[in-house]
Amino acid sequence: MPYTITEIEVTQPLPTLCVPESDTGIALILRRKDRPIGFLMKALPAKSAIAPKELAQLISREVGTKLLQESIREELVPPATATPLPSLTVAICTKDRPENLARCLKSLLNLQKPGSGASYCFEILVVDNAPADERTKELVASLPSMHYVREPKPGLNFARNRALQEATGEILAFLDDDVTVDRRWLAGLMEAWVENPDAAAFTGQVLPYELTTKAQILSEQSGGFRNGFEKIRYGQTLPGYYMYPCGAGAFGVGCNMAFRREILQNLGGFDEALDTGTPLPGGGDLDIFYRVIRADYPLVYEPQYLVFHQHRQEYQKLRCQYYRSWGMGFMAFAVKSYQSDPPQRFKWRRLVGWWFKDQLRRLLKSLIGRYILPPDIVLAELWGGVVGLLGEYSRSLARIEQIRRQCS
Repeated sequence: MPYTITEIEVTQPLPTLCVPESDTGIALILRRKDRPIGFLMKALPAKSAIAPKELAQLISREVGTKLLQESIREELVPPATATPLPSLTVAICTKDRPENLARCLKSLLNLQKPGSGASYCFEILVVDNAPADERTKELVASLPSMHYVREPKPGLNFARNRALQEATGEILAFLDDDVTVDRRWLAGLMEAWVENPDAAAFTGQVLPYELTTKAQILSEQSGGFRNGFEKIRYGQTLPGYYMYPCGAGAFGVGCNMAFRREILQNLGGFDEALDTGTPLPGGGDLDIFYRVIRADYPLVYEPQYLVFHQHRQEYQKLRCQYYRSWGMGFMAFAVKSYQSDPPQRFKWRRLVGWWFKDQLRRLLKSLIGRYILPPDIVLAELWGGVVGLLGEYSRSLARIEQIRRQCS
């Protein structure tokens, strides 16, 4: 049941789109003058076609307002004044996935080629997290302009903190090894910097790399990692959201984020009891976003700062992601924040109560066939939240202390 992903430049004559015989729909990445402005999915019969006129109507319904906004912005907003750009380190923390890593690194190296539009070179740092073999080291050695370091303590936040120690750039960007960067990724990050030179953190848009399996399509139909195509500057308040900033998932995701390195160091880096790998593969990005905001620093979401993420291909791995990353991981982060941030405890109690009510509502809708995700996926996230609430953060603290002793 694949969906073919097609890029459409809306300022050019629209094509006729034909659905291949093996497909059950289309997914469109919409651009205006190469700037991504929208994404849509549409189920269609195999071997059907969408004529240019019908495609224009579909695009208009999806991004008509955004097209007007972009046209007005282009006419009325003057180009940003030249600002000295900071040095940049791009860190990829990886474990035993050299095929994924090779694809990610290739997309980064493409930005450094002459004619790519990149304004300057940047440091690429690969952190090999408790590897089982030498494949990652050998891959990095075969590529130009790479820095390699091995972090023996297993866990993503151990690797992220090692990157924080090793990086030299004023800005430290993190990518997961299962993403590829868009050709405008660097330009998007620099645009966010120029427009927000006081920001401490930046997050970006995440679109699917492929939609070839049921699990990937379900993931994207339920929202994926997308966060919209409007620039957002987060500060101490967010009108209309009474639990802000406790719902840190609104800020972005960890597979595509960047920080002022000095501020990240001042905040103490990443909490190594979150995003620990298989036992608790989540919560670390939510925690650092929340701590940036609570420390009174701006955080900026920039949709031009775009990557493509390879979603879980297997249904069982998707269900595990909902259970561990989005159930246990979120609730472990919530418990940690409740314990460490007393002034926000009232909001955290309300948020946790709302979360469980919302999960039960989704489960009921799924049971009667009115929700995109099947009941076992919703139940997995709900049960993960229960496990996370009942002491997972404390258990994780004990696990990482044992890891530190073993690796000392």
